[in-house]
Formats: sequence, structure tokens, C-alpha cells
Amino acid sequence: HGLLVFLPRAAPMAPNEEKDDDDVSSVDVDEEEHEVEEDEEAMNDLNNADIVTKYRCAGDIANAVLSALIELIKPGVRAVELCAQGDALVEEATAKVYNVKKDGKKVDKGSAFPTCVSVNNCCGHYSPLISEDDVTLAEGDVVKIDLGVHVDGYIGVVAHTHLCSAGDAPATGRKADVMMAAWTATELAHRMFKEGAKNTEITDMIGKVAAAYKCTPLEGVLSHQMKKHVIDANKVIINKASAEHTVKEISVDKGDVFSIDIVMSTGEGKPKLTDKRTTVFKRDVQEKYSLKMKASRAFFSEVNARFPTLPFTLRAGDERAWRMGVVECVKHRLFIEYPVLYEKTEELVAQVKFTAAVLPSGNIARTTTSPPPNATSECKLEDEELATLLATEIASKKKKKNKKKGGGDKEDKE
Repeated sequence: HGLLVFLPRAAPMAPNEEKDDDDVSSVDVDEEEHEVEEDEEAMNDLNNADIVTKYRCAGDIANAVLSALIELIKPGVRAVELCAQGDALVEEATAKVYNVKKDGKKVDKGSAFPTCVSVNNCCGHYSPLISEDDVTLAEGDVVKIDLGVHVDGYIGVVAHTHLCSAGDAPATGRKADVMMAAWTATELAHRMFKEGAKNTEITDMIGKVAAAYKCTPLEGVLSHQMKKHVIDANKVIINKASAEHTVKEISVDKGDVFSIDIVMSTGEGKPKLTDKRTTVFKRDVQEKYSLKMKASRAFFSEVNARFPTLPFTLRAGDERAWRMGVVECVKHRLFIEYPVLYEKTEELVAQVKFTAAVLPSGNIARTTTSPPPNATSECKLEDEELATLLATEIASKKKKKNKKKGGGDKEDKE
């Protein structure tokens, strides 16, 4: 995601390349589920108040889990404890909603992106195996939390950067700069996100904000349009355009739902792979291959049943078995990887992510949000146009307490 998808995906296989006639990679793919799926337009139509309500419900749960995790960020806590706790809270909360069967079927719900806790120069996707975690939070660490929730395939993702501290003194210096850069760009993106907005304008704004805080937008990060069961649909906004990373210009339309993902660095903004194991994957439903190993087939079958389209962590299954089973699947491109990437050791990376929809009325529903950073930066946004935009109130405050009913045209207040 929205997701810190840092590197371009592996190119799809050429036709007939490495395809077996006895293809079994798609065995046990829930055929029924796909065969009776409503047509794509209907299942993504925000005129349907039930769909908007599900987006809001997923967002509410993501917000609540984020708030709970922020409270747990203290020196001495292990990163994997926070990841496991986040995933458990998502499961617990989603188990309490939408329990009436629809057309005789259970409503699918749960994690849409596993909880990742990435510290300091780690750019994202750190969601380690319990047996392999070596990150313990220390006083002054810059901690990024990233997670996602779905209800019936309708997704809410959120990310926030928090200063790990036993007290409540604000972040200062470069920590404050990078945290405020990410936060400020997110607030501006919220104000710019509307029908007709161009992705290039938002990318330009991110660059200007980064410069004001003497930071750099991280390369390779994409904000994705989202649809039912799809966390990375076709329309994207790039965090930083470069020779290696470009995307085509698009406009935001009514009915679009986006994960807006902004990641800033105090360094060059060029993330690198290290020897950290990739643990977050997503099924590539376009690819097929006849798996040879029993462990691979068992892994594939279990993932297809539990996470047929959305990202998951190897921690969600038997760690040893899944660690073995994923290897052949990745080798033959059945899964897309979300690698753990790093800036240089002395640098810091901050991330803020939210989910927003353009309702049929043209109003914006921001379904996930995070608190302002506890940070005092000496830098300031000098660009007059952006400073004026930042000072504007987000449209309508609360409309009468209609809460989640008939979400179709109600506007959020964040």
C-alpha cells in the first residue's frame, strides 16, 4: 500500500511461460466466491449506503486499534508484541460486527494489512516472525505503525508515526522535522483530495512540504485506489516521481476510494533491502503454477482459504511450515512480496496514511485518521498557497448524530 509498495512488481509472465497443464496453484481457490460475485460496478457503488457503512466500520476499527497500539508504545516493548497485539485486536473487533449471514453466507472480515511496526530508519513492512524479532523499542525511537481492516472486502488502512518515550516531552530536531513533514503533507493531501484532483498535483505538494522540513519523500511509495477486496487498484499517486519511478497522470473521480500513504525521510529517500526476512505477502491472482512440494501446496491452500486477495503475514500461520511453504510460491510469482526496506542507519523515516472516499455528493468521507504528532519543529511551511490551504478548516463539522446509518452522503469531520 496504499501500501508502501516500494518496488515495481515483477513483470507478469509472458504467455505460456512456465505454465504447466496440470496447474494446481489455483486448486481450492474459492471458486464459488468468485463465481457469484456481484458485478464490479455494483459492488463498488458508493450510492449504496451499506457499502459506505462498511467502509466506515472498517475505518472505525482501524482507528481504534491504532489508538490502542499508540498507548502501548513504551521503551522495552518488542516490535513483534505490538504487531501481534494489533492483529489480535483487529480479529477481536471484526468478530463483533456483521455477524448476520448474507444470502446464507458469512460476511468475510478481518485484517486487510497485517500490523507492521517499523522503527527509525526502517521504512516499513516490519512484521517479523515471533522467533526472529530483534527489535526492542528504546527511548526516543521514531515508531511507525501501519495496519488495515476490512469488512466484507471494504478496506480501511491507517498509519501513524509516534515518538517512543516514557514521558510526554515532544520530539525535536530532525525527529520533529520528519514527523511534521509527513503529517503536514497528509493534512494537505486531505484538503486536496476531491473530484478532479490530479495525482501529479498531490505529488508536487509532497515534494514542497518535504523541502520545507529539509526532508525527502521516500521513493517507490504509492497511494492506491482501493476497491472491494482490492487494496491496490489501478489509480495511484506516487510519493516521489523520479526517472525510475513514474506513474501516469490520473484524476480523482466521484466514487473513488483511496489509501493516501505519505512517507518522508531525513536522508536521500532511497530505501534499500537488507537481510531482514520478508514476512508480508499478497496472493497474485493472475499467476498460476503447479506447485511441486507438499509444504508449498499446504501453505497455498491455507492462504487461499484465509487471505485470498489481501496481504497477510507469515506470523498468521504455523511459522515454521509457512516459512518453508512460501519459498516455492514466491519463486514462481504466486505471491507479491512486501519487503522490509531501510534508509541509511543514521536517518529517520516517518509515515502517515489515511483512507478517504469521494461520495456521490462530492463530499469527502475520511474513514481513518491518526493524532497529530507530539513534535516541535523549527521548520515551517513557507509556501503561501500551501500554508493558506493548510489553515482552511476541513468542510462541515459533525452533521447531526446520524452515526453510521445511511453513510452515503454524510461527511466526516476529521
